[in-house]
Amino acid sequence: MEIIDVEAYPVNVPVVTLEDGGIAPYVTNHGQVTDVDRMLIRVETDEGVVGWGEMRMFLSAAATKSVIEEGIAPWVVGCSPFEVEGIRRQIFIEYTNVDMFFAPIEIACWDIVGKSLGKPVYELLGGSTAPSLNERTNEPDDVDAEPVDVAYCLGILSPEESREHAAKALDEGFPVLKTKAGRDWKQDVERIKAMHDEVDGQLDFRLDPNQGWRFDEAVRVAASLDDAGVYLQYLEQPIRVDAHGTLAKLRERTTQPIGPNEDTYIAHNLTEMIRKDALDVAVIDMTPAGGISAVRQLASIAEDAGVPTTHHCAFDLGVRTAAIVHTVSGVPGFNLPPDSVYYAWEGDVLAEPLSVEDGAILVPDGHGLGVEVDEAKVAEYAIDLD
Repeated sequence: MEIIDVEAYPVNVPVVTLEDGGIAPYVTNHGQVTDVDRMLIRVETDEGVVGWGEMRMFLSAAATKSVIEEGIAPWVVGCSPFEVEGIRRQIFIEYTNVDMFFAPIEIACWDIVGKSLGKPVYELLGGSTAPSLNERTNEPDDVDAEPVDVAYCLGILSPEESREHAAKALDEGFPVLKTKAGRDWKQDVERIKAMHDEVDGQLDFRLDPNQGWRFDEAVRVAASLDDAGVYLQYLEQPIRVDAHGTLAKLRERTTQPIGPNEDTYIAHNLTEMIRKDALDVAVIDMTPAGGISAVRQLASIAEDAGVPTTHHCAFDLGVRTAAIVHTVSGVPGFNLPPDSVYYAWEGDVLAEPLSVEDGAILVPDGHGLGVEVDEAKVAEYAIDLD
């Protein structure tokens, strides 16, 4: 079997507004989100088996499409989709890390392989391990894929508005709520305290300023939460990337767990942070890593170091969301719920949307990723590049 064609389809999908029970505008330290551009990648083989992948845009839809179709596709056309690891290690372009552009093609290859073998991706990865079988055990005997608990994600809102969403997340069965931060550290603290009070401590919380605090502000946030008796699941990327010594010092200064995210996008940073005792949780992402195979490697590094791992969300539609839940189910080491905003899309490109129930996403049990892309919906949400 050989890959004969790679095509990229840019789409734009709105996010449900706060007024309609959604999360838009989703305000962060860097801006706000009301709709998201995504790139869908279709990989076709000479045996007629087709796989799909997905990534977020880089710079623009036209730029992303061009890099994939004109830059990466020539490297993979003629290769076997079964040889994803070999392909990834042969794609080398000086001065540029192309892993993020290869990642959706790699995901599509896993989809093709699963369809060809009649198996879901999580089984190809070794079978269901998440989260209960991440450690060795004599039980249980049943290792079928279970629904994957996910974290409810929320932008920066007022403390009172945040209270309402915390109550909603708890009522809908989500085990943890992640909220953005970084514009005003004092308000960030007040929002977490208000949400914690609203649910009487029944939710875990993640606080993510996207590198938005200085070291001194991060110390004060952590100390303020300690004083209030609020203990986060983790502080995500509290300070800028590539400051691992400072991150280690922050970890020494607080009881709040530290979970770098953007730092893990950079090659070898996870290993370096482990060496420097600079993290408590690894928040990793298959797109900058280079695909499912690459993120499995990162999860193994973290697991060997005894570091809990979760997967990041980048406003993912159904294709990448399916890839994520397959991965966290089939790869040991993923023992914290991944982030997700899948419940907040106005629509999706799948013929049958993924099921979100009781704060969890059911792992599709069909072959490959177990999802079918509706090309009519792709056309409906298409971005016109003319």
